[in-house]
Amino acid sequence: MKRYGVISVVCGIGLLSLFHSPAHSQSADLVLCDRLASDPADPDRPKDFKGVSEIAPSDIATAIKFCKIASASSRRALFQLGRAYAANKQWPEAIGAYRKAADKGSTSAMVELGVMYGAGSGLPKDLEQARRLFERAAEAGNPRGVTNLAAIGDGTSSDPAKARALLVKAADENSAEAQYQLGLMTADGVGGSKDDVAARALFEKAAAQGHAGALERMGEFARIGRGGPQDTNAAKAYYEKAAALGNENAKAALKRVDCPYVVKDKRGKPVYNLCF
Repeated sequence: MKRYGVISVVCGIGLLSLFHSPAHSQSADLVLCDRLASDPADPDRPKDFKGVSEIAPSDIATAIKFCKIASASSRRALFQLGRAYAANKQWPEAIGAYRKAADKGSTSAMVELGVMYGAGSGLPKDLEQARRLFERAAEAGNPRGVTNLAAIGDGTSSDPAKARALLVKAADENSAEAQYQLGLMTADGVGGSKDDVAARALFEKAAAQGHAGALERMGEFARIGRGGPQDTNAAKAYYEKAAALGNENAKAALKRVDCPYVVKDKRGKPVYNLCF
């Protein structure tokens, strides 16, 4: 549903449901901010919101408006305000919101700032600053902080085995993001042994919590029979759920499932999928 302001949002979800559902003992501004801009990987995200991988272009202005109001009393709204500004390519404003959120303990904001420092995107490239931010997030249990810290290490090396051990702890606490990240490492044999069965089990746990990446991986594992039985119908169902959550890989996989014949150019490069 496209949302263009508070009136359309309220009409779309129902005035009574907005103010009487269990999640909405909080302010309406925070609820709307959560609906439009919460991150599926954010540990602060309310459990009754799946979050959005990318903020819809039509929702950006509305997200900025309500997240800005809610940010006065909520660190996750500050982080989500940063996401909305970033989606609108307002980098100074995004960085400012992320910094304030990180100062209040938002591990997701720490990760985003770390990524920006690490890539030199919007901020001067500084691997030491990135490492410190990832370390803070990892120590607080943020799965993305763990994996990014493993990738950057101390600036010269990395410790995937340590990252995997930290992810095991977070996954045992039923963090969908940790289960997904640990599944990726387990599937690839990073930081420990490769185990397709264990990886599939981890993806399945995260998928049950609505994690888009895990749903896409379950689709792929079911499609080719990796780590368990092959089931084309189940694969398509997983892809459809992941695609509905905005996962681009799942959208491409659905196209391949529905249109399995690939037309290639003279160099063998796929041009398009053919449907019958």
